[in-house]
Amino acid sequence: MSTKEIAQRALDQGKGIVRLTPTWVPRVFCVPGRRIKLHPDDYYALGGNRGGIDERWFSSTTPADNGPETSVNEGLSHIVVEGETVLLRDAVDELEAEILGDKLWNACKCWPMYSKFFDNQGALPLHIHHDDEFAARVDAVGKPEAYYFPPQANNHGGDFPYTFFGLQPGVTKDQVRDVLANFTDGDNHITDLSAAYRLWPGTGWNLPPGVLHAPGSLCTYEPQKASDVFAMYQSITGDKVIPEELLWKDTPEDQRGNFDYLVDVIDWEQNTDPEFRAKHFSPPIPVRPLDEMRAEGFEERWITYMSKDFSAKELTVLPGASVTIKDGGPYGLILMQGHGTMGVWNIETPTLIRYGQLTNDEFFVSAAAAAEGVTIANPSDADPIVMLKHFGPDAHDNMPEIG
Repeated sequence: MSTKEIAQRALDQGKGIVRLTPTWVPRVFCVPGRRIKLHPDDYYALGGNRGGIDERWFSSTTPADNGPETSVNEGLSHIVVEGETVLLRDAVDELEAEILGDKLWNACKCWPMYSKFFDNQGALPLHIHHDDEFAARVDAVGKPEAYYFPPQANNHGGDFPYTFFGLQPGVTKDQVRDVLANFTDGDNHITDLSAAYRLWPGTGWNLPPGVLHAPGSLCTYEPQKASDVFAMYQSITGDKVIPEELLWKDTPEDQRGNFDYLVDVIDWEQNTDPEFRAKHFSPPIPVRPLDEMRAEGFEERWITYMSKDFSAKELTVLPGASVTIKDGGPYGLILMQGHGTMGVWNIETPTLIRYGQLTNDEFFVSAAAAAEGVTIANPSDADPIVMLKHFGPDAHDNMPEIG
């Protein structure tokens, strides 16, 4: 059976909703926080040389860039149907507007975002994602991203529930260049030039490209543009030494060793903005008045709403309710709590997942199914269904107006 035939069968049998397999990604510079439901024996399932599995990627058509040992199709989501699988990326390429809708397909010719959990025991090193201009120099696209901290995935806060963002006002480019030049001399103390913000479950942040950041140790749901460009600007975090090769990741070959180039990647205005928190902290915002939604059996909140490249919502279906939810574009989803049905599918939140095990907690909804409305039924008399939904650009006409 051809790739297109498998993808078409999956879309038809799911009535426009396809089931995705879990996509696990290791990072050599991270220690897993153990909150993403992977079995305790499986956090190093790919071998200690690959690092711990501290990420699960959702609705991903973007391969992970984990260096020369990256495995085939690492980071890519798979659709499963009748014991066969097909890459979501390939299904999109074959089905085009049938799965993405005319508007998104004509605009992007691809699924242009993905989301993930990243789940670290400690803070990540201070790093940066390149904007479109600098990413284009290594044949990539820039990477804006956003964060939300699901309460269901944060039974503990890890070692450092604070995130460093940007640079303190008054920091100079010479100061930054000096700490980068000291990268191989031990701790380069670059976070001395930054500022840390306390993280709270149930809230989030927006992060444009070009902004230095060291994400803290809450388990984080992270919608982002379809890219994996980054460079590590911190040499030691906790007890973890960062390889120098990651300082120069996604730097053109002819610029490696040029610390001024690394400084130029930084969006100086945004990094030193004294109003950074006011402009980028994103508490959840109800999609409609809460009393109206509760009367209909659900609650829905914007949790990512400051980017033109993607958005995300948290949907809660109350115990005993059956609701039909319409959206303006295709989306991926991950179930956080509860069980029930969604269209033709049984959905359930697993407690523990073995590496390689299939689950019923992750799906991708086509544009047609989203527009028609997805019916979700909660048979429990006590437990809500909670899911996080991630969208591409221009999926809504009622986004919150910010600023």
